[in-house]
Order: sequence, then C-alpha cells, then structure tokens
Amino acid sequence: MVSTPELKKYMDKKIIIQLNGTKKIAGVLRGYDIFLNIVVDDAIEIVSPKDSIPLGVQTVIRGNSIRSIEALDTVV
Repeated sequence: MVSTPELKKYMDKKIIIQLNGTKKIAGVLRGYDIFLNIVVDDAIEIVSPKDSIPLGVQTVIRGNSIRSIEALDTVV
C-alpha cells in the first residue's frame, strides 16, 4: 500500500525544491499527490544567488525528479 507524503504543514508556504542534477525551484506549494508530484505557484528557477528565471504562475514538478524540499517560511 502506498501512503500519502506528509506535506500538509508545507501547504501555502514558500519552499525550495532541489531536483536531480543541479536545478533548484522556489515557489509556494499548492498541491501534491501520493507520487510526490507537486504544484507550485509563482515558481522561479534559481540559477545563481543573484540570478533567477520565472517559470510561470503554476508549475507541476514530477515527484521522481525531486531530491529534497526545504521550507523558507515558518512551519508549525
């Protein structure tokens, strides 16, 4: 049986997602499923500390490409 990831406390919070390779995406977590596919609002790709690329209003990131998720907002 597959269990749902415990990401409820990260909903509507700003997060950084590290993907396979060197890509980093930042945005607001809006949704997820049992496969860790996530929906991020106002996503940007962080190219360097001073440079970023906007990705769109809503971005879907496939779960098997996610290496880690870090909250930038306070999580209770």
